Amino acid sequence: MKALKFLTLLVLIPLLLGACNGMNVDSPKKLSASPALDRIVSRGELIVGTAGNMPPLNMTTKEGKIIGIDADLAEYIAGNMDVKLTLKPMPFHELLPALKAGTIDMVISGMTITGLRNREVAFVGPYFLSGKSILTKDKNIATLESGDDLNNPDISLVALKGSTSQQVVEGMLPKAKMVLAEKYDDAVKMVLEGKVNAMVADYPICLISVFRFPDHDLMTLVKPFTYEPLGIAVQAGDPLLVNWLTNFMNSYKGSGELERTTNRWLKNSSWIKLLPPIE
Repeated sequence: MKALKFLTLLVLIPLLLGACNGMNVDSPKKLSASPALDRIVSRGELIVGTAGNMPPLNMTTKEGKIIGIDADLAEYIAGNMDVKLTLKPMPFHELLPALKAGTIDMVISGMTITGLRNREVAFVGPYFLSGKSILTKDKNIATLESGDDLNNPDISLVALKGSTSQQVVEGMLPKAKMVLAEKYDDAVKMVLEGKVNAMVADYPICLISVFRFPDHDLMTLVKPFTYEPLGIAVQAGDPLLVNWLTNFMNSYKGSGELERTTNRWLKNSSWIKLLPPIE
């Protein structure tokens, strides 16, 4: 009889413990459907990483304000989230590490959507279509029919560190001598001073540089030689934030606001005088 009572207790104890655990007020809380959105809303602030040195997408004025297509897009996103916007400038190659570390909430910085990047972070877009071009003072280089013609050991090219421009030079133009720059102003300065034959960069950046320095005989290709879809990068594992941004972009494009914003920076160069000189 005692043995039967003992066995009964062995059966009941796990059941009682399970019931007690179910009533435990300190049990783990349900995971958030969107950690990033919860963080942004509770903080009341959207932190966006950007290079701040890629006109007309993003650039920094003499007063230190970041303006451009990317800045306007970030402002609209923050407004629709009903939070304030903080633009956090940093070198381009540091943007994705900062995003993965949670230092910033998203990247809006002329970043091309690539398969390699998309393995690490999620992208929404594109919000802008670009392509690689070159900035040069050499008429012979400016009239080349193909980017393949730059694949020459006698040609030196500068590209932004960590960018798809670097990947293009490494992959398509391995024979050319490549120099890496921390920011585009440094790269443009190398071209102006004749330290390199050309800069490889997105077409809008090359085109704006021509207008920005009219007295330096700068030239760019008429037609880009690659296809570059630019997108908004966010941390992986947050489908609700991706869904929110996708719906926002549909409205942003459908209302015509994206086109108006883009044209405001591409078809009017008066803002160039706001930028500081390259030192």
